[in-house]
Amino acid sequence: MIRQLIRSYVLLVAVAIGLFTVPVAFTLTAQLRDDTQLSVTREATTMALLLGNSDDASCQALEEMASAYGDETPGEVQTTATAECVADLPRPERNAALYRALEEGSSTTDWGSSVIWGPRLVVTVPAQVRRVVDERPAYGDSGPRGTVVGAVRIVYSTDGLTARLWAIWGFRAALAVIVLAAAAGIGAVAARRLTRPLRQLNDMASKFSDGDLTARSPVTGPQETQTLARTLNQGAERLDTLIVAQRIFVADASHQLRTPLTALRLSLDNIADGVNDEFVKEDVEQATAEVVRMSRLVNGLLVLARAEAKVAVAEPLPLRNVIEERLSVWRPAADERGITITLRAAAADRLLVLASPGSLEQILDNVLSNALEVSPDMGAITVRLECRGDEVEVLVLDEGPGMGDADKARAFDRFWRGQGLTGRAGSGLGLAVVKQLVTDDSGTVTLRDAPGGGLCVAISLRAAAPRSGG
Repeated sequence: MIRQLIRSYVLLVAVAIGLFTVPVAFTLTAQLRDDTQLSVTREATTMALLLGNSDDASCQALEEMASAYGDETPGEVQTTATAECVADLPRPERNAALYRALEEGSSTTDWGSSVIWGPRLVVTVPAQVRRVVDERPAYGDSGPRGTVVGAVRIVYSTDGLTARLWAIWGFRAALAVIVLAAAAGIGAVAARRLTRPLRQLNDMASKFSDGDLTARSPVTGPQETQTLARTLNQGAERLDTLIVAQRIFVADASHQLRTPLTALRLSLDNIADGVNDEFVKEDVEQATAEVVRMSRLVNGLLVLARAEAKVAVAEPLPLRNVIEERLSVWRPAADERGITITLRAAAADRLLVLASPGSLEQILDNVLSNALEVSPDMGAITVRLECRGDEVEVLVLDEGPGMGDADKARAFDRFWRGQGLTGRAGSGLGLAVVKQLVTDDSGTVTLRDAPGGGLCVAISLRAAAPRSGG
C-alpha cells in the first residue's frame, strides 16, 4: 500500500510538472527562435538598404558592418550586386531564395528544418533602389518597390541556439527530476504516516495469530482507523475474557470429573477383592474396564479442550532434544513387547522449531502412543528428521496394518478409532489433539503410507533461526 501511495503521489506531481513546465519550455523555445529570426532579418534589411544606395559611403559602411557582423556573431554576410564596392564580400549560391530576391524582390527565411531548426539560419533580403526618396520605409520593409540591384544574405549558425535550447530543456528536466525525487521522499514519509495505524493493526493481528491475546492496537490515525482499532481492542478484550473463562472451566472440569471417576474405580477394585462369585467378579471387571475407558475419554477431552484454548506464544525449541527425551520415556513400554524405537538424524542436526512450550511433547506422546498401539510385537518404530527449507519435518513410521484412503480422511476426526493390535480401545481423540496443536503452531500434519507397509505420520513445523553464540 505504501508503494501504491508513493507511485500515485509521484505520478500526480509528474503530471503537474508536465502541464506547467513543458508548455513554458516550448514557449521559451519559440521565443528564442522568433527573437533570433527578427534580429537577423533586421540586420539583413539594414545592410540591404546600404547596398541599395550604391554610393561610396554606403558601400564602405556596408563592408565595415558586414566585417564586424562576421567577427562578433556566428553569422556570415553574403552579397550580390552590380556595385563594385562590394566585390570583396562573399557571393551567395544561386538557389530559389536568391531567385525570389532578385527576380521578385521578396525576402525569405530558411531555418533548414521543419521541426525546430537546422544547422543554419539563412535570411535573404533584396536590395532595391527606391523610386520615392522622401517616403520613409516602414520597419521590416525596404520601402516602395523600386529596381532590385542585388541581395544581401546572412548565413547564421544555430550552434549557439542549440546550446541554449539544451540549456532550457536540460534545466527543466533536471528540475523535474529533483522535484520528483523530493516528491517521492515526501510521499514516502506521508504514506508511512498514513499507513502507520494500519501497520499497528497488522502487528496486533500478527500477535493474535501467535496466541498473544494481550496485544492491543493504539487508537491513532484518521477517524476510520481509530474506530477500527477500538472495535478490535474491544473484541480482543472479549476474546481474552472468554479464553480465561474457558481455562477456568477446563481446570474445574478436570478436577470435578477425575475425582469421582477415580473414586469409582477404587470402589470397584475393593468390591472385586471381596467377591468370590466368578459371575459377580466378571461383572465388576467389566464395569472397571468401562470406568477406565471413561477416564481415558475424559482425559482426552480435557487435553483437547486445553489444546483449543492454547494461547501460548510459539518459541524456538530444540526439536532433537525434545524427541530424544520423549523416546526415552516410551522405550520401556516398547521394550516390553520387543519393539525397537530408532531416531534417524544427523549427529550435528540440532534444529530449532517454532512451537508452543509443552505442545511438542503432547504431539509426540500421542503419535508414539498410536504407533505402539498398532505395531506388532518385535516390530520397529522409526522417527526421522528432515529439513525442507524453512520447514522441519518429523516422520514417525510404524510397521502396523496401515490405513486406507477412507480411514486417512477420517483419522483426524474426534472419536474416530482405528483398529489396533494390542486389544485396547483408544479414545479416538489422539490424532485430533495432534492436529489441533500442530495447526496452532502454524504447522501441518498428514498421513502417508510407510515404505514396506505401515503408516507414516508426517508433521511439518516452522524452522526457527539458530541462536547466535554469545
